[in-house]
Amino acid sequence: MPDPLDPLFDRLSRSAFRRRFRLGRQDRDYLEDRGLESVLAHAAAFIATRLAPAEPANDGRQTPMRGHPVFVAQHATATCCRGCLAKWHRIGTGRALTADEQAYVVRVIGRWLQGQEQGPERGAPPRQGRLF
Repeated sequence: MPDPLDPLFDRLSRSAFRRRFRLGRQDRDYLEDRGLESVLAHAAAFIATRLAPAEPANDGRQTPMRGHPVFVAQHATATCCRGCLAKWHRIGTGRALTADEQAYVVRVIGRWLQGQEQGPERGAPPRQGRLF
């Protein structure tokens, strides 16, 4: 049975900006040391405080580009700000996220993080670089 997130990840894979995000060695180690379940608990807390309010503080700039695997995943999956949630996930702005919407965002982040566990350093074939 196909995953309902497949169409989203297909669209994300066609975005040059979203596609460039990868976990670095430090973030991979953090994920491996703490485990996916713990990192997703962090994700839930970040989403609840930084993304779920109707008008998040510094919206559009509230998610750092690095410093935690969840931050990288948020940029890769367009769950970094309310504008990206509206554009990519069709979750409207100007209102607080519901519990179901917050759980959906964490699910999206979790799927991306699971995909990163099999990156180039873990046995997956390297991506071909630009030819020109």
